[in-house]
Formats: sequence, structure tokens, C-alpha cells
Amino acid sequence: MSPFERALVTATQAGLPLVERPYEAVGAMLGVDGGSVREALAAMLEAGLVRRIGAVPNHWRLGWTANGMSVWDVDDAHIDALGAQLATLPGVSHCYRRPRHGAQWPYNLFVMLHGRQRAEVEAQARQVAALLAPHCRGHEILYSTAILKKTGLRLAGAA
Repeated sequence: MSPFERALVTATQAGLPLVERPYEAVGAMLGVDGGSVREALAAMLEAGLVRRIGAVPNHWRLGWTANGMSVWDVDDAHIDALGAQLATLPGVSHCYRRPRHGAQWPYNLFVMLHGRQRAEVEAQARQVAALLAPHCRGHEILYSTAILKKTGLRLAGAA
């Protein structure tokens, strides 16, 4: 990373300012205009230095308190195609493949579902089950009991 890219990451790693013109606000902190911030972030995305720029909602504060990680035991030969289909469903925020861990944890597909009540999540899980059939051997829903602060890599300071 260049010194400017490092300074940009440091300035934005806790999030963009919640103002009408966030890139201009970041630019003011770094002594450049907002266009330069946008261009640098776009280049960093293209180069793979930054994975994504997006909002991270607090589901609990938005009233979505019945959040369930549904875990599925899916035939490995079909998991990639099925996972791609599941990721497009409206209630799914995360969908990814994970390794199995023996007989005590046979699940290889994780699908995060959100609802205001558990009945909503369970209805979504039935929709997932219908899409996965006949390639699914079992599943569970693991409900969240608290929200954890999500953060990415943090740099110690601008160089």
C-alpha cells in the first residue's frame, strides 16, 4: 500500500462519516478532494486491497431479532450451484460453504436468515429446504442470542 492508501484505510476503517458527503469529509481529513477519495477507493477495490465498501446494518436495532444461522448437510456435488441460488433469496444475508467435522457436525452449507420473529425464519428455512431437496440430508437453525460487533482488519496508524 502507498502511504496515501494506508492513510485512507486508517481514516475509513471504522466506517465512513455519517454525513451528506462522506467522501468529501474523508478528503478534508486527508487534505484531498472527495473525487480523489472515490478514485483511490475504486482503485483499491479493483486491486483487491479493499474487498468491499458497504453498509453493515445492526439487525437488532432494525427490529430483526430472530436471526438464525441455518446449517445444512448438502451433497458436495451440488453445493456450489445450490449455494449460488440460495444467496439470491430475500431473507439470506450470508451463504457460504464450510468443512464438515465428523459425525458430530455434518453441516457444510451455512445460510444466515433474518426475521422479526422465529416463525419468519422457520418459513424461510422451509423455502431453503425446498430448494435444496433432494440433495440435503439434514439441517438445524442456530438462533442468535446477542449481536457481536463486526469489525475487519484495523491498521495501527497512517504511515
